[in-house]
Amino acid sequence: MNSTMFQYSTQNKYAEIFANNFTVVLLGLTINCINGVFVFIFFRSSMFYNDPRYILYIHLVINDMLMVCITVVLFVMSYAWRSVPVPFCIILLIIASTTHKNTPLTLAGMAVERYIAICKPLHHSQICTVHRTYILISLIWGVGVIPGLADLVLISVVRPSSIFTKSTLCSSRDLYSTPYHEEQSKYTHGIYTAFVWVIIVFTYYKVFVTARKATSDKSSAKKAQNTILLHGGQLMLCMLSYITPVIDKIYAPIILEYRSKITFINYLLTNLLPRLLSPLIYGVRDKHVLKYLKGLFSGIFFVVKVEPSKQ
Repeated sequence: MNSTMFQYSTQNKYAEIFANNFTVVLLGLTINCINGVFVFIFFRSSMFYNDPRYILYIHLVINDMLMVCITVVLFVMSYAWRSVPVPFCIILLIIASTTHKNTPLTLAGMAVERYIAICKPLHHSQICTVHRTYILISLIWGVGVIPGLADLVLISVVRPSSIFTKSTLCSSRDLYSTPYHEEQSKYTHGIYTAFVWVIIVFTYYKVFVTARKATSDKSSAKKAQNTILLHGGQLMLCMLSYITPVIDKIYAPIILEYRSKITFINYLLTNLLPRLLSPLIYGVRDKHVLKYLKGLFSGIFFVVKVEPSKQ
C-alpha cells in the first residue's frame, strides 16, 4: 500500500516537472518567435534603424528575447543539470540579471524620447540622434550590469577562490539572491530596485504633467498622454518581476502543499508573460510597424488568383 502510494506520488512529481518544463520552453519559444518577427521587420527598412524611437524599441525587444532565452535555460537546468560549474552559472546569472534590469531603463528612455518629440519637436532632431541613442543604450547596459558585477566582487572577496572550481545548482531563482553571499546580494539588489523605482516614477510623472501642459492642441495632448500611459503600463508589467521574491515569501510558506505551483505560476506571470505583452502591445499599436507586419503576413499567405482574359 505504502509502496503504491509512493510510486504514485513519484509519478505525479515527474509529470508535474515535465509539464512545467514543457510549458516554459513552449512559451519561451513562442515569445521569441513573435518578437523575432519585429526584429526582422526592423532590419527591413532604413526608416526604423535610423529613428531613435525604433532603435530603443528594438533594443527592448532584443533585450527581452535574450532574457527569456537565458531564464528558460536556467529553469530547465535547475531540473536537468544539477551540478553546474560555478563560473558558467555566474555568467548566465549576470547576463539574465542585466537584461532583467535593462527593460525598465529602456522604457524610461523611450518615454523621454516621446516627450521630447511631442513637447519639443523643434529640438527633437538635435537632442535625439542615432549616435546619442546608441550611447544611451550603452549606458543602460553599463548601469544594468553593475549589481551583477558587485555580487561577483563580493563573492571573490568573501569566499575562497576555490569556490570557482566547484559545481552548484543554478536556477532562475538565483537572479534575486546570489547563493554564495545572499545577504550582500539582497542589499545590493535592494538599493538598485529602490533607485530604479524612484528615478522612473519621477520621470514618468514629469513627462506626463509636462506633456499635458505643453501641448495646446487637444488631439496632440491626448496622443501624448496615451503614449506616456502606454509606457507606464509596459513599465508596470515589466516591474512585476521585481516583486517575484516577495510573492514567493508571502504565499509559499502559507500554502506549503502548493508551494511549487505558486512559484511556477508566479514565474510565468511576472517574468515570461510581460516579455510577450510589452513589445507586442507597442509594436501592434505603431502604425508603421503594423503596416510592415501586415505586408509580411500578406506576402506569406498570398494567394495568386488567375482570371481568364477577356476577349
